[in-house]
Amino acid sequence: MRLSCKVVAILLCLGSLLLLYLLGGSADEAPPKAPPGKSWLRAALSGPGGASAPSPFALVRPLGAAQVSKRLRQPRLHTKPGKKSAGRQAKFAGVRKHGEPKRPPASPAEQWMHLAVVACGDRLEETLIMLKSAVLFSYRKIRFHIFAEDSLKPEFDKKLRQWPSSYTKKFEHSIYPITFSVGNAQEWKKLFKPCAAQRLFLPVILKDVDSLLYVDTDVLFLRPIDDIWRLLKQFNSTQLAAMAPEHEIPKIGWYSRFARHPYYGMTGVNSGVMLMNLTRIRNTQFKNSMIPTGLAWEDMLYPLYQKYKNYITWGDQDLLNIIFYFNPECLYVFPCQWNYRPDHCMYGSNCKGAEQEGVSVLHGNRGVYHDDKQPTFKALYEVMRDFPFQDNLFQSMYYPLQLKFLETVHTLCGRIPQVFLKQIEKTMKRVYEKHVIVHLRSNRMYY
Repeated sequence: MRLSCKVVAILLCLGSLLLLYLLGGSADEAPPKAPPGKSWLRAALSGPGGASAPSPFALVRPLGAAQVSKRLRQPRLHTKPGKKSAGRQAKFAGVRKHGEPKRPPASPAEQWMHLAVVACGDRLEETLIMLKSAVLFSYRKIRFHIFAEDSLKPEFDKKLRQWPSSYTKKFEHSIYPITFSVGNAQEWKKLFKPCAAQRLFLPVILKDVDSLLYVDTDVLFLRPIDDIWRLLKQFNSTQLAAMAPEHEIPKIGWYSRFARHPYYGMTGVNSGVMLMNLTRIRNTQFKNSMIPTGLAWEDMLYPLYQKYKNYITWGDQDLLNIIFYFNPECLYVFPCQWNYRPDHCMYGSNCKGAEQEGVSVLHGNRGVYHDDKQPTFKALYEVMRDFPFQDNLFQSMYYPLQLKFLETVHTLCGRIPQVFLKQIEKTMKRVYEKHVIVHLRSNRMYY
């Protein structure tokens, strides 16, 4: 009995071996291909052609140093379609592939942003703080074009050279005298505010500059100037300048109630922040109310002033409104958050763009930086003035602003602090991601 059991066991073993042998004959057939988009881990588990590795111990075979480095540096692209994979693909879309010709580098003119300001009288400190806000948040380099009285030139040059080298390498500056190419210089200089009419002559003076952002001295940038510079790419073929509306509500607008001259649109435009394509301005013939044919920019300015000088109140801004009344196709109107003024909150919040995205460019007209009528604007000015270069944005800007805003809740502007803080919060987030998250991510690739 015991012998027969042993024989049966031996026969079963032999049968099993024979079955394994017969099944092994199908190994010559082509193995099924792995599904497309398999991960590098699945590839490591497969042999040549996608066949399964003969033994799991092959996975622990040591890799060479070059292979390890290649594995660690390989970007892990997501294979499933969706937002995440699309973002990764977009990130690497600009990388030049092997065999592709090199892209030509950007020309020097494309690498610079141009910012112009006109300063006369006691506007030295105000102008320097505006320039500080511009360079503080910017990514690309900026060329400052400063038009100033002779007495202010040495002070501008001295103060700008005292900034830390990490910031002075981000900009270059040129200082120009106050000049008017046509008409009576003294008459132009006294138009509205001292020297304000100088902005009308920028296309004539800066002949080598293609595009330019002009701002008043009482402007503060609360986000990178790069962002407003990108609006130039949104111009259509006829647009050559961009400004924001003077008011959002026509029934409380100054132009719609009091103007005695033509003005753009329903409420007019404010020239405190003005983006310009100077090349187009120089090459355009402008329609006007003086002669039936078009006039070049420089040829139009003085006759226009002579015709309307007894009807204008806001000087060069009124002249710009008259020009774009007759040439509306030449103007691009950007939303109010790019030129946010006390009028947008002192009667109640009426700038929807700022409520949604936050204030991008603050314009403290009416002298609000230097009195107590609008303490929210004054708080932003003082914090920007006192902010030490290279200091922590949260500790030295965001936190002090929050404390100062607590003292302004008795005003209508002070009741919407999030409107003023939103873009600064976004800037802090970008700085954090650039200096912390990206740094950690790059280090993690080698572990």
